[in-house]
Amino acid sequence: MENSISNFIKHHFRHFNAAALVDAAEGYKTHLTNGGKMMITLAGAMSSAELGLSLAEMIRQDKVQIISCTGANLEEDLFNLVAHDFYERVPHYRDLTPQDEQELLDRHMNRVTDTCIPEMEAMRRLETAMVDVWTKADQNGERYFPHEFMYQVLKSSALEQYYQIDLKNSWMFAAMEKNLPIIVPGWEDSTMGNMFAGHVITGDIKNVHTVRTGIEYMMMLAEWYTREAQNDSTVGFFQIGGGIAGDFPICVVPMLHQDLQRDNVPVWGYFCQISDSTTSYGSYSGAVPNEKITWGKLAVDTPKFIVESDASIVAPLMFAYILGW
Repeated sequence: MENSISNFIKHHFRHFNAAALVDAAEGYKTHLTNGGKMMITLAGAMSSAELGLSLAEMIRQDKVQIISCTGANLEEDLFNLVAHDFYERVPHYRDLTPQDEQELLDRHMNRVTDTCIPEMEAMRRLETAMVDVWTKADQNGERYFPHEFMYQVLKSSALEQYYQIDLKNSWMFAAMEKNLPIIVPGWEDSTMGNMFAGHVITGDIKNVHTVRTGIEYMMMLAEWYTREAQNDSTVGFFQIGGGIAGDFPICVVPMLHQDLQRDNVPVWGYFCQISDSTTSYGSYSGAVPNEKITWGKLAVDTPKFIVESDASIVAPLMFAYILGW
């Protein structure tokens, strides 16, 4: 049956969070049809949840123009690329004892809920390739953003011998092919960030500024947003989860307005968040979209959606719907 996923969603998803999913996906499509662009932000462990199975095609079909993600999501897509066959699922993770967890550590298996990432096959393989590009840039007095270093690794084919999934399922590979701009706030809070710090401490890398910073990412985003959000072509904001991956980039709009005093810069033209966070005292991830109006991020008439559910279920369905699968 043609477009079977989309038809299933249209027929069955009629109320509550299911209806919100359809409304948000239709709003996403309308935003792009009207000439808008879209940012997708990735929190949580969506790369380890293998979101690349659908996100990569969103990138290839120009359904997303920029991504903001944690350092973990940046690297974990590449971990999956080079070590997929060595991952282990632990479906009974709720029953694990502290001793069970210690045994996983002894085997160098790092657990993310029900999925264990193998240190030697994933993290150390990527580290070797990253050290090569870090030290080369360091020696040449060059500086790059974290995602640019990873693009260099993918372009060099240094890891090609280890590829264990179809490249069409790696969202980072799709992003590299498109040279998609990526914002990685707080990259230091990642495995590669920790490893980079270690190599600076040991002296392998002389200049800690070889990797460009979060402040520079905000400056890059300000330039990108100012350029792209004009001539009635607004930028939408599709937020998966909460945290810094979403909070950092959404603030570029009030910064442009309030700190740089720039006129004629539109606010975000669409907003959707997939989250299982509940509204609570002081919560950002659980805040309703209308709160963002008071911070100058959204307007009264901005299309706003929130799907209160598990992103590992909802995001692939929404992407399938947007892609017409």
